[in-house]
Amino acid sequence: MRPTLGEGDRAPVQLAGRKNLLQLIQLRWLAAAGQLATIVLVQFALGVALPLEKMLSLLAVLALFNLASWLRSRLALPVGNGELFAGLMVDVAVLTGQLYFAGGVTNPFIHLYLLLVAVGSVLLRPHFIWALVVVTSLCFVGLTQWHRPLAMAELSNPALTPEYIGGLLLCYVLNASLLVIFITRIGRNLRQRDARLADLRQRAAEEEHIVRMGLLASGAAHELGTPLATLSVILGDWARMAPFAGEPELRAEIEEMQLQLQRCKSIVGGILMSAGESRGDAPLHTTLHRFLDGLVEEWRTTRPVARLEYRRDGVPDLPIISDSALKQMIGNILDNALEAAPSAPLTLLAACNDDTLSLRVLDEGPGFPPEMLVQFGKPYQSSKGRPGGGLGLFLSVNVARTLGGRIVARNRPFGGAEVIVTLPLAALMPPE
Repeated sequence: MRPTLGEGDRAPVQLAGRKNLLQLIQLRWLAAAGQLATIVLVQFALGVALPLEKMLSLLAVLALFNLASWLRSRLALPVGNGELFAGLMVDVAVLTGQLYFAGGVTNPFIHLYLLLVAVGSVLLRPHFIWALVVVTSLCFVGLTQWHRPLAMAELSNPALTPEYIGGLLLCYVLNASLLVIFITRIGRNLRQRDARLADLRQRAAEEEHIVRMGLLASGAAHELGTPLATLSVILGDWARMAPFAGEPELRAEIEEMQLQLQRCKSIVGGILMSAGESRGDAPLHTTLHRFLDGLVEEWRTTRPVARLEYRRDGVPDLPIISDSALKQMIGNILDNALEAAPSAPLTLLAACNDDTLSLRVLDEGPGFPPEMLVQFGKPYQSSKGRPGGGLGLFLSVNVARTLGGRIVARNRPFGGAEVIVTLPLAALMPPE
């Protein structure tokens, strides 16, 4: 299902439509001036008698229509393909009328139809373009049968055989079709190139953002190391003191504080290892089952989760390298699901399909807002309304992308949200 355009996406589309209308208006003024110059030149310089009243009337209709189009362009209304197609139909009708009074297919300006097809190929969608080709081809056929011959001695006995007319029509249809096909393909290639460049620029900006965040996190981790060590020593002393040791409730609270402090030290160590300062810790060679089971067990014991349903049906027990960034990525997604529904059960489903590991995290919360789904994984895009929120998902998306995978989110039909992580198994396994 294609996402609906937001206000930020709709504005460039409306601006492009208005610019296309203005380009068509400018081209029509040039066409009107060219027609007027051609009529004057043929009538007075070449001495060919033309029905001036009728041809100038058609030219006046074209000028009035273009003036009305210019006034319409000043309105703050969207310009669609249907409106541009209707304008080109007026151009086709006026050109057909001028050719009818000036020799039909014997007039060399008959190939101006190709110019209109070329303009339509740039401005319109494919079904409008092919409709334009059909209409101009029908006008071409009609002009072979109905037209006023030019009053020229050289054309008093024209030798346009049916074979010649058929070949001329075939040439026109072939040229128009090839023009549409190649201009459409070139336009599609340019749009794809622009989309790839925009994606690369976005990735470069995100990676620069991650580098800045990494530097800040590494500095903060260094600064937190000393106070955390001090707190650990103090809590160890408290645990051995008689007043605390004799109180089971206080002793339990101290043990919980020591557990949380150890978790803080693990987080700091993970930050430093991700920044390249592993303090002698090497990446751990383990298996996929052990990694997933250990991750879930650690997450269960350190979070106030009501119930976490965990299944890994059909997952092979392959050797992998345990990476702190990978653990933090999955932990961030589980943390977000827990925050969305603190008292509801969560589900983590692991599966493998075509050498790809798939992790699905399901919650029973309110789901993602539509605007959040469109901007999923962008920094500072959070549904919780906290300053600086959304960085966890932003980092998780970039970790998955670095490993060659991706993260997608969607709302479940009967409530809640689902986040799916797909990672190639080859990126997790140790090199041979």
